[in-house]
This record gives sequence, structure tokens and C-alpha cells, in this order.
Amino acid sequence: MIRTIAFATALAVAAVSVPAIAAGPFDAAIAGPWRSAANKARDAHRHPAQTLEFFGIKPGQTVVEISPSGGWYTEIIAPAMKGTGTYVAALGNPLASMAAAKSVENYKAKFADKAIYGDIAIGVMGKGVADIVPAGSADAVLTFRNVHNWHMSDFDQDAFMLFFKALKPGGTLGVVEHRLPEGRPDAAMKTSGYMKVSYVKALAAKAGFKLVAESNVNANPKDSSDYPKGVWTLPPNYAEGETDKAKYAAIGESDRMTLKFMKPKA
Repeated sequence: MIRTIAFATALAVAAVSVPAIAAGPFDAAIAGPWRSAANKARDAHRHPAQTLEFFGIKPGQTVVEISPSGGWYTEIIAPAMKGTGTYVAALGNPLASMAAAKSVENYKAKFADKAIYGDIAIGVMGKGVADIVPAGSADAVLTFRNVHNWHMSDFDQDAFMLFFKALKPGGTLGVVEHRLPEGRPDAAMKTSGYMKVSYVKALAAKAGFKLVAESNVNANPKDSSDYPKGVWTLPPNYAEGETDKAKYAAIGESDRMTLKFMKPKA
């Protein structure tokens, strides 16, 4: 009887002495009921909490996401910024084409619920744009798997110059991109959807950025990055259709670089 009481007391003391694990600023949004089951399933590949933490993203900041597409990250960042910071979605120029204008309207309609997303600000990103947002107004600019698109349209260096202009001195540029092994021909970056880390670093350096850190949080060693239909062969696109789908599903989403740059303070 004495031993039982002593053991229980020790457990109670141990429980009190262990500090509680603080919830991260994006945990509630990641678990949000507004996110579909399909989007939540991709958390295992995209690691949103760890990625945003690595970039130093916090409520209260002005965070610009470049080309958010269907808004996978919008569903996470905007609710976390609601009422404190500002989330800016830098969309395509609606004046560029009817398709671009329709895409902007669809995005606005999808994220119109202010009770969930707050007041999402809209910036403009694309060729011929002078400013994504007012110069020097952003604490962070984030881009997820977009650099290959700009490279294929000969806009990549211009894009990085726009990011630099948008950021405050000391501001962060966060880049996640499909990673091409350094030994592959440079020409593969024009067709495969994969980019070399060295090339992305060079784009950033030429624009004036300093590399702060790089992470393997989004690395996938199973990805050989040498498919006939490029990165789109892997999930979620499955460019080969049902052909070898199980094999590609087992590989998972692409191997990705995760790079953090800073606009110098002076």
C-alpha cells in the first residue's frame, strides 16, 4: 500500500514539473474545419507548421503570398493573421486577360468569409507590374512552388526583384520549390518543373538578398526527379494517369528546397 501511494505521488509531481507544450500560431488554422480532407492530407508532404516556423512567420506581420493558386496556404495563413496582421494574396493581373480576371474573382469569392479569413488584401503579380504591394511594406514574402513557372516564362529574375522591392529592410523571403539535382543539365529547369538550388540562390543574390538558412523539412529522398512528364508525374497531378499510379503515390510529393533569405537592413 505504501509503495502504491509513493508511486502515485511521484507521478503527480512529475506531471506538474513537465511544462505544457505551447500551441503554435498556425495549429488552430491547420486543424480548421474549413479545410477539406484532401487539403489536410497534404500536410504530411507540405509540413505547413514547420515551414512557416522556419520562415519566422508570426501573427501581426504583413505577409505576402505570391501566386497562391487555389489557396492551400491561404486557408492556413489568413485565419492566423485575422485581427492582428495582414495577409496579402498577390494574384495575377486581372487586366492581362479574361482568364486572369476570372481567376481573381474566383479566388475572392472562395475566401470572402471574413469570419474565417479576415480581410484578405489583394496584390498584383506578373509581367509589367511595377509593385506587388507598396514598396517596403511587407514583413515577409512567401512563394510555394512557383519559381519554375517564372523560369519557363523568362520572368524569374524580374520576380525576385519585385520581392526585394516589396519587403521592408530586414524582411524575409521564403521560397519552397521542387529541387533538381545539381548534376542535371540546366535545360531540365525549362521543362521538368524542378529547379536547382544554386540557380534559385543566384536569382536571390542578384536581386540583393542574403541567404539566412536552408531547411530539409520538405525534402523527399524517394523523388528521383527524372520523370518523362516532369514533376507533374507525382501526386497530386499524376500526369501519367492510372499508369504506375501506385508507384508514384508511394514516392509522394516532390523533393523540395526550402530557403530563407533576408533583405539587408542597410
